[in-house]
Amino acid sequence: MSLRFIGIDPNTGDKESPTVWADEEHSELVFQGWVPSPALEAECAATEVPGHAKGIPEGEAVVRIPARMVEMVREACDAIEQAHVR
Repeated sequence: MSLRFIGIDPNTGDKESPTVWADEEHSELVFQGWVPSPALEAECAATEVPGHAKGIPEGEAVVRIPARMVEMVREACDAIEQAHVR
């Protein structure tokens, strides 16, 4: 796997580390984030999304990252897009 580290939450402490990577080999974004509260996870699972059944499928998870990391997410998107063009 070819993970490119993009960034870590700038307000991270010693025990928290929401992180963004770009997996250029598989053209995927990889996030490490906080586990959602049971209420948030239940709300996500109950939300109807066009073309999908309700629920969170096996092998998928809901994670939370702070909005202050938006620039890192954009950078990761750019990295994937550039790797795909090569």
